[in-house]
Amino acid sequence: MALPTFHISFYKFVALRDPHAVAAHLRLLASDLLGSVLVAEEGINGVLAGSADALNAFESALQEDECLVGIAFKRSACKTPPFARLKVHVKPEIVSVGVEGGGTSADTRVSPAQWRELIAQDDVVVLDNRNSFEYRLGRFKNAVDPGVTNFRDFPRYVQAHADEWKAAGKTVAMYCTGGIRCEKTSAWMRDLGLQVRELDGGILNYFQTLPDADLDWQGECFVFDNRVALNTRLQETETTAEQVYADEPDGEWRLQRARRLDAAR
Repeated sequence: MALPTFHISFYKFVALRDPHAVAAHLRLLASDLLGSVLVAEEGINGVLAGSADALNAFESALQEDECLVGIAFKRSACKTPPFARLKVHVKPEIVSVGVEGGGTSADTRVSPAQWRELIAQDDVVVLDNRNSFEYRLGRFKNAVDPGVTNFRDFPRYVQAHADEWKAAGKTVAMYCTGGIRCEKTSAWMRDLGLQVRELDGGILNYFQTLPDADLDWQGECFVFDNRVALNTRLQETETTAEQVYADEPDGEWRLQRARRLDAAR
C-alpha cells in the first residue's frame, strides 16, 4: 500500500554566494521527493511532495543550514500526486514580478489573525498580488484584481494608483498564494511612499492557521501543480485546469502545459 502523499511549499530571501553549490546540495536532500526548487543569489523557492517521513527529513536537514534557519514550510495532504519529477534549477531570480530586490521588514508582515482585522477596515485597499485567473477562482472579500496576465502588470497597476491611494490615506494590504510575490514587491512599494502590509505566509498560511478561513475567503485557491485548486481546508477540489483557464488570453498555452504535467504522472 502506497504511503500518503503530502505537499510542502517554502521560500526564503537570503544572500547565497554559490547558488550552484546550494542547488547540488538540495538535489541530494530531496532525492526521495518530487517537485521543483529554484535557487538564485537572492534565495530559494520550492514546492515538493512525498511521504510525511521524507518531507520531515528534508525539512530538518534544510534547517541545519545556518542561512536557512527559521524557514517556514506550509504542508497539505494530496489526493492527486502534484509532481512527476524532481527539478532543482539555478535562476537569476526565485520569483519574477518586474521589480528589483526582495525581502521585507518584520513590521510589514501581519499574521492571519491580524490580517482578518486589517481587511475589515475602511481605510485599506485589499490588493491581490496574483494572476487574474487565480483571482477569479478565489479571493479575499472586497479584494482588488490588478489585471495581471504577465509579471510586469502588477507594478504598472501599483504605479497607476499609488498617488490616489496616498491621497486617500489608504494602507495597501496585499496577499498572494504563499507570500513570496508580496515579499518581493513590498520594499519597492514602500519606496513609492505607500503604507504597505502583507499577509505573512500568504493564502496557504491563512488556510492552515484559521479553521474558519471561509468567513473571509470566497471560492478556491489555485495551485501551480496537478491538484489545480484547494479549498480553505487545504483539500483538493474538483476544479479542472480547463475550467481555470477558460477565456484566458494565454489559456490554451497554460492548458497545454497543465496537460503535459498531468500526462507525466
